[in-house]
Amino acid sequence: METPWRPLRHFVLKVHSRCDLACDHCYIYEHADQSWRDRPVAMAPETVRSAAGRIAQHAARHGLPSVGVVLHGGEPLLLGPRRLRAVLAELRPAITRVCELDLRLQTNAVRLDETTCELLLEFGVKVGVSLDGGRAENDRHRRYRNGASSHDRVRAALRRLREPRYRPLYAGLLCTVDAANDPIAVYEALRAEEPPRIDLLLPHATWDTPPLQPLGGWLTAFHDRWAADGQPFAVRLFDSVRSLGLGGPTQTEAVGVDAGDVVVIETDGAWEEPDSMKTTAPGGGATGLTVFDASADDVTGLPAMRRRRAGLSALSATCRACAVVRQCGGGLTAHRWSRAAGFDNPSVYCDDLKELIITINEHPGPVTGDLGALPADAFDGLGYGYGDAAAIALLAEAELAVNRALVSEVAGETAAGSRLLAELERQAPEVFDEVLRHPFVRSWAVSCLDGGRDCDPDWAAAIAAAVAVRAGLGAEVPVRAHGGRIHLPTVGFFAAPAAEVTVAAGPGSFTLRWPGGRATIAGGDDARGWHAARWVDVDGVRILLEDADPYRDRLPHAAAGHLDATAAGGWSAALTGAWEVLGRDAPGQLGGLREGLRAIVPLAPAPDGTLRSATSRHAFGALGVARTDAPELAVLLVHEFQHTKLGAVLDLIDLVPDDAGDDRLRVGWRPDPRPVEAALQGAYAHLAVADVWRRRAERAGDDPSRERFRRYRDWTAAAIDGLRTGDRLTPAGARFVGRMADTVGAWTA
Repeated sequence: METPWRPLRHFVLKVHSRCDLACDHCYIYEHADQSWRDRPVAMAPETVRSAAGRIAQHAARHGLPSVGVVLHGGEPLLLGPRRLRAVLAELRPAITRVCELDLRLQTNAVRLDETTCELLLEFGVKVGVSLDGGRAENDRHRRYRNGASSHDRVRAALRRLREPRYRPLYAGLLCTVDAANDPIAVYEALRAEEPPRIDLLLPHATWDTPPLQPLGGWLTAFHDRWAADGQPFAVRLFDSVRSLGLGGPTQTEAVGVDAGDVVVIETDGAWEEPDSMKTTAPGGGATGLTVFDASADDVTGLPAMRRRRAGLSALSATCRACAVVRQCGGGLTAHRWSRAAGFDNPSVYCDDLKELIITINEHPGPVTGDLGALPADAFDGLGYGYGDAAAIALLAEAELAVNRALVSEVAGETAAGSRLLAELERQAPEVFDEVLRHPFVRSWAVSCLDGGRDCDPDWAAAIAAAVAVRAGLGAEVPVRAHGGRIHLPTVGFFAAPAAEVTVAAGPGSFTLRWPGGRATIAGGDDARGWHAARWVDVDGVRILLEDADPYRDRLPHAAAGHLDATAAGGWSAALTGAWEVLGRDAPGQLGGLREGLRAIVPLAPAPDGTLRSATSRHAFGALGVARTDAPELAVLLVHEFQHTKLGAVLDLIDLVPDDAGDDRLRVGWRPDPRPVEAALQGAYAHLAVADVWRRRAERAGDDPSRERFRRYRDWTAAAIDGLRTGDRLTPAGARFVGRMADTVGAWTA
């Protein structure tokens, strides 16, 4: 079976193979595979080291910007603080040398005490907690071996996770569905724990050992109550079904036909398929490979792993004929199993999933933008002042949708090249999207739609030419000069000797023609009058030094002129230095910057030497900066990226009500009272800047760093208090600013 190759991005480490509870629905101990009996109780240090090395090797080999690692079991907290620290101290530095690390731990939480929380906070580990509802619901399965309830200790741990200091650790709840439990009672009990996210896990079952009762009605009842309450937290299953219905990605392997990218490493170092496979047969999920003798690449090449990436072709004929197959995706692979037909079956939960999907499709809930509302965990992560790569990717996709709509509106009215744009999108959709992601495409379109005097609607032809050149497609596009130049976004500019130049694109080169002359450009090299776009590589991130786009002047400070080679080299060195500083002083921002930073616009320096930086609401991913030394440049990048992130959030979700337009509040960083949205923007930027100085103060211990931290912290805290006064925020805005307040509240002076 031919399947697309895809690197692994999510790794589950079984750091302990035993558990202090005796849950009778556990797929590790109670189902077909019993290999846990023959495995080491805990993962040995050399196994941790080899696992970390294999993960880092895989990430480096494939240029992955980030990977996710979940510490699992059994019960991982049975390691105890000392051994857990050793595991974390091995994993984080080994992997973060090559990419960002999203490190998580899944626990029953009965041992989640303050000492452990401090350790997890130190290493930046998110915590997922297993909870099936209130006492009656949870005690149905999650008990100690002597039959005693675990409920009180779990709730005590959750109260600790809700404390301001530990709230950043709280990833969410995992609830195993049981038809014997009332869905509304379960919903209310879970909601009371204020989770950022809930995972609903269908009990693992196969056609040989089917579920005892249907679960479709249970799931729809839970969904309907959640929807009626305004979706107060993310539910990964529901959000994934909704996203898939809109053409988006899934967040879980339980639904959708996206390629699987999850692998397990057992306590003995064995590579295995996801744990759900243990419910199929003895040895279910085993690969025969270990981290000592096989790389992650070796694992992805195995037939079993390739089957998980085969999409629709791996599904049964029944599934492929189903109207909701692209949302259901056949369900979890293990749930299709039977001894008679292997995996060539629909899910044993087929009817239940179909009932849920139809319910969600018919009652999609509130939509706050083309992509719907941000998932609650992404929204909250951004609210805390950060936002991981996945959250920024959601914002970037939303901004791309905005750009596409705006370009279509402008080009559809008058622009030359509009028909070609549609054809180029059909022929080279990925390149088309990359060009439309260029930040100043939106600046141009907004200027045209607003009737800007310097707007040239025919710049759509330049966009079309840029796509054709980058894709190497055979196309000829006449492009009108703008200010004596033709500028092809993300490609370069030409000092035009005529009012119009024809761009003739082709594989490996393109030709510029005008009356009486021509120039051929091959391999991106400069020719007379042609200046290729300047790209710099910073730690594997490709960033455009935008020194030519005619619409970059929308920034509030003047842009510098075209950079010569020496100046461009200086910028490359400055950004490389700043990136190294960010890794030390703002590690929580790096994942987002990697995903969302697209262009740096060099600004003209201030005559008095004042630091200068800027962003535009209509240029997502572009940061204007006047060059300075690496430590200050790092702060400016963080500051301005906060603005571009929040602008994208505001494009999706109203945080400030319309009737707050005339309201003003005083802020510490400006002498004049600010509009509510401007105050929110400033507070959000200063939240991240304060965090940079907090880290510097903790590391250096010097008075100037402490003073700057306190200044930015106090400015931010006061602005947050002002924003939360009266009716200056929508409910979503109150939640967002509440998360900002949680971050500030966790800091010490």
